Amino acid sequence: MKAQEEINFNRIAEAISYIRENFKNQPGLEEIAERVNLSPFHFQRLFSEWAGTTPKRFLQYISIGYAKEMLKENQSLFDTALATGLSGTSRLHDLFVNIEGMTPGEYKNGGGNLCINYSFAKSPFGNIIVASTLKGICHIAFYDDENTALTNLQRQFPAAQYQQILDKEQQNALYIFGHDWSKLHQIKLHLKGSDFQLKVWEALLKIPMGKLATYGNIAKQLQNSNASRAVGTAIGENPVAFLIPCHRVIQSSGALGGYHWGVNRKTAMIGWEAAKTNFSAHD
Repeated sequence: MKAQEEINFNRIAEAISYIRENFKNQPGLEEIAERVNLSPFHFQRLFSEWAGTTPKRFLQYISIGYAKEMLKENQSLFDTALATGLSGTSRLHDLFVNIEGMTPGEYKNGGGNLCINYSFAKSPFGNIIVASTLKGICHIAFYDDENTALTNLQRQFPAAQYQQILDKEQQNALYIFGHDWSKLHQIKLHLKGSDFQLKVWEALLKIPMGKLATYGNIAKQLQNSNASRAVGTAIGENPVAFLIPCHRVIQSSGALGGYHWGVNRKTAMIGWEAAKTNFSAHD
């Protein structure tokens, strides 16, 4: 990120953290703006540019009450998965993501014979590293330090060959952050995981943008209602941040629960997607 962009991101992140911690008190615009040392006018404009909605609306989107309402509206959540695709130039187009599991050989030998391209990019939720093989995206992760991010990637595939190249697979995946849905093509994922993990990650892809599911929902989708804990573990091991939307899974109480990349970031994602889909629905 450029210096000013990083400053702006940190301010919005701090505002989101404050909103999340104080949503029961419904803090007003002036209170939140003061928290991040901005005038109400400047803060409202900056927040709206980032989230596509006002701080007040965003506050509604990330409250537990809103989350509960979303859950109530989607008892048959996976039956509505096809509704993810919306028409119109400013709306979410049909997005198809296919998962291909790695071969037993690739899985066991740490990515031997794999050539992995990787690059660093920015998103509305922080810096990310994205990596791909010839078959598709194999890794997306948020990071604070590039060297650490690359080291973590190499630990996943210690026997692979690496080169820092932004290829077409990565570019296509990154379009999802820029909202330019017209440029999105079918995204292919090439993932290292057990059969159960792959099934959980496939189930996550069926949760429409702007909607939420619970761990129990996912377990039922897999026809194993007692597997909520195992589902939670598989979700925590998701190798492709955001694109496989584990941030859309919350507790049945409406509480957001944990997130590998931080609850504040999860909160931001849920609010951001709710704002985008609600805006598109009324476009």
